[in-house]
Parts: sequence; C-alpha cells; structure tokens
Amino acid sequence: MNRARFSVATFNLYNLQLPGESLNPGQRPWTDEEFARKVQWIAGQLTVLDADLVGLQELWSREAMERVLADPALDGEYDLLAEPANGGKIVCGALVRKGLLRGTPRWVETFPPELRLESSGNDDQAPEVRVTIPGFSRPVLNFQVALREQPPLTEVFVAHLKSKLPERVYQEDWFEADEAMFKPHAGALGAALATIRRTAEATALRILLTEAMKGTVTPVLVLGDVNDGQHSNTINILTEQPRYLVGESRGGVDTGLYTAQTLQEYRDTRDVYYTHVHNDLRESLDHVLVSEQFYDNSRRRLWLFDGLTIANDHLNEENHRETGTGDHGVVRVDFAWRPFTPTRSSRAAS
Repeated sequence: MNRARFSVATFNLYNLQLPGESLNPGQRPWTDEEFARKVQWIAGQLTVLDADLVGLQELWSREAMERVLADPALDGEYDLLAEPANGGKIVCGALVRKGLLRGTPRWVETFPPELRLESSGNDDQAPEVRVTIPGFSRPVLNFQVALREQPPLTEVFVAHLKSKLPERVYQEDWFEADEAMFKPHAGALGAALATIRRTAEATALRILLTEAMKGTVTPVLVLGDVNDGQHSNTINILTEQPRYLVGESRGGVDTGLYTAQTLQEYRDTRDVYYTHVHNDLRESLDHVLVSEQFYDNSRRRLWLFDGLTIANDHLNEENHRETGTGDHGVVRVDFAWRPFTPTRSSRAAS
C-alpha cells in the first residue's frame, strides 16, 4: 500500500528492564510497583504518539517491552525489533508498524574497518594521535521499511551514543597506582574520555551512513539519543553539515543529513526544542536526522517535512521512579508524500 503520510519518533525508555533485574552500576533495580508505573506510562506515550516507526533506546529486556505492547491500545500494532535485549545489556530497538518491515534487522556492534583514528599531525607542532576503540557502547540497529510499493526501500538506523557522563577513571589500575596525582583531575579526564568515545561512535556511524547513501537514491532516517546538541561536533560528523535554504533547484546533498530540529525552526518563530534537563540546563539530545529524500529543497525530495512535536512536560518531574516517567523527551516527526516536481526555472538551472 502506498502511504500518503508517515511519522517517525525517537524514544529513550529510561532503562526499561524487568523488576528485580540488574541495571547500571549504582542503580537500584525496579520494584514491581515502579515497573508497573513505567509500563503504563510508556504505553500511554506510545498510544498518543501513534508513530509508524519508533526508535527505542535504553532497552534492556524484550519481555519488558512486550508487556508494554500488551496494552489494548497497542496490541497488534507493531513489529518489535529487540532480539538482543535479553536483560543482560542495553540495546537499541524499534517499533515498526505492521506491514512496513522488510528483510532482517541487524545490530552493528563492531566499528567498520574503515574507521581509523590515527594521525601524525598536520604540522610540525602537532603530536601524533591514536585512538583505539573497537565498537559501539550500544549496538546500532539497522533495518529497512517499505513506505511505498515502488523501490527503493528506506534505510533506518537507531542509535544511542555515549553520554556526557564522565567515565569512571577512579576504577582504572593507573588511577589507583597514583591516586594522589590523578584524583584532582578525575572529572576532566573522565569527561574527555566520554567525549572521545562519543566522537568515535559518531564517526563509525557516519561511515555506515555513507555506505548506504553515497551514489544512491536510498532514503535514510536516523533516530536516536545522540547525547549532544544540534550544532555539536557529534551532530556535525553525522550530518556532514549540508547547506539549508539554498533554493529548490540547487538543494540536496548526496550523503548529507538534515536535522528535523532545524527543519522545524525554519517553520516556526520560536525555538522551544529540548529533550533533556540536567542541572536546570535544557538540551536537545534526541534527534531525527533525514537524508535529502526528506528535505524540502532537494531535487531528489520524495517526502515533505510536515512538522515536529516533542512530549517533554514529564521532564518537570523530579523523581521518575515515583511517577514512572522517562528522563528524555519523546520526539515525533511527520512527513507527507510530495515528490519534487521540476519547474521551468529549476530545469534551466540544472
């Protein structure tokens, strides 16, 4: 069936794990009552969201997500992509409206061989740098959907990059061997390591995206908790910083990605986009990135951006354990089928 409209969303589940099972170090397992509130709240959010594709982050347990989908309003609506979510580790997952999924989803754990972060420096003053990280902290989910009967299929990537939370360097052997030396700088060292890890993950994901996009007309969607803002280096690596508002006849970049946040800002007179609050700082960490097939001014446009909404009132809650709420906003983006039609001026310009 050819769809005239569709919607996507990204949803950080805030450690969706079965009650009594282990979470991250230092976090208490959910009680039965806390888990029941989480299930109820997530089901309610998904029901209101009503998106065709939902990228999920912080998913520990497929069974826990199945309990969410057992809600009468959601039963039978989605295919759940969560095979590695066995309760022992955090993975990315997805909900795909029944009938849209094609092929077999894959979870990418190891960095592609093209990723090599080594340099002897660009000048005589720059020392050598070498970064060795073998894989993603959270495996990237990749799958295909058929939004229209005719090809190509749309490639979807769901990602959760390393957070800004500093690495716990105090647990390292080198730290313990000379704690007096390193302890005053533990915060800076840990934050730097987290940034390096997130940057490497963004670069590895960029390589996967380039492989899917370069020299093709494949529509690509990236749904995820990137743990960085709209103009961060992380996002710049992922998007390759394409130009916006360049005129219909010149728009679109083969391997570029466009942030739905920016597309919404061009439609609005006020920026109120935030998906996370930490120490009273409101940040946009959760993003939907789209290829030129979803960009209004691209000559290869298939789908027209039709608005972005964020459910983030629950971020005013201080104790998510008591309320069952999550600690990230839920982002939904809508599109309408509107392929680019060349005008006389655009044909002349091309």
